[in-house]
Amino acid sequence: MSQSFTITVLPGDGIGPEVIEQAVNVMKVVEELEGVSFSFEYARLGGCAIDEDGTPLPQDTLEKARRSDAVLLGAVGGPKWDNNPAHLRPETGLLGIRKELGLYANLRPAFMLDCMVGVSALREEVVQGVDLMVIRELTGGLYFGEKRRYETENGEVASDELIYHEYEIERIVRRAFEVARLRSKKLTSVDKANVLESSRLWRKVVDRIAPEYPDVELRHQLVDSCAMELIRWPKQFDTVVTENMFGDILSDEASMLTGSIGMLPSASLADGNFGLYEPVHGSAPDIAGKGIANPTATILSAAMMLRYSFGLEKAANAIEQAVHNVLNSGVRTGDIASNKEEAVGTKEMADKIIAAMREAYVQA
Repeated sequence: MSQSFTITVLPGDGIGPEVIEQAVNVMKVVEELEGVSFSFEYARLGGCAIDEDGTPLPQDTLEKARRSDAVLLGAVGGPKWDNNPAHLRPETGLLGIRKELGLYANLRPAFMLDCMVGVSALREEVVQGVDLMVIRELTGGLYFGEKRRYETENGEVASDELIYHEYEIERIVRRAFEVARLRSKKLTSVDKANVLESSRLWRKVVDRIAPEYPDVELRHQLVDSCAMELIRWPKQFDTVVTENMFGDILSDEASMLTGSIGMLPSASLADGNFGLYEPVHGSAPDIAGKGIANPTATILSAAMMLRYSFGLEKAANAIEQAVHNVLNSGVRTGDIASNKEEAVGTKEMADKIIAAMREAYVQA
């Protein structure tokens, strides 16, 4: 009997529906090649859910996600909702679904293909060969602490509470050590232990766990130093683990080493095989509906889903190889094209990847 998986699809806002459509097309080809079955259950999250349901995270969306084997997300947000109160902002829905589904580990790879070196804003000798993974704790820290705003005689005051429990740190650090073992066995733990008490606890937990992984080389680095070194000498990093806000900032910085945030996928994992998969980029409302968005990051996110949630390694490898082959052939979307007039659109890029995937799958 063939394997069957249910995927909750959240197209979201802006270019989200356009890139999701192409990723689903890729997954349908995987069905054919692998002999598996995917059931796609669509639901709303973010701005579109606010408009249709009056909330950024409808209960129906959450229930569908809980019943599924994995979630595929496009992007959420846009200026239309920027002035909404906090509970009616698209990002609140994203934070909510992460928390409700227990998605505590965010894996964000950043890699430089030889054929893409010229796209980066940095010198070739700096970025060539970059291949790193940022592992971000996703359900704790400032983003989930109590938020307050109040008036005083000296004006308005705002505060955000940063809380980390020992168990939250321990589970993300263990995940990072396991990932590092599968890569180059080098782990950098990033904190701000010279200033923050939460970072001092973070470092204490990392040091307690490290002896369990004697084959992994560990170093600690302050976040400001790490941000500087990512630009100066990014090839020194392999696997990086850090807390929620630092990880958000550093992973976006790392993505730009590659020249375009439209190239990079991510996986948000719970315990076991369940995960939510999404491109690192945002909703890009300025280009929505124009058919020019880069679908590569979303397609590579689908490949991560095949690997981490479904165990379909051959299919994941075929997609990744297909992306490499298409880029090596010179095909580019506008965000990575040196000659914008020759850039292909969203659908054409995906069609090229699908054709290359069929070839890569046969050769695998």
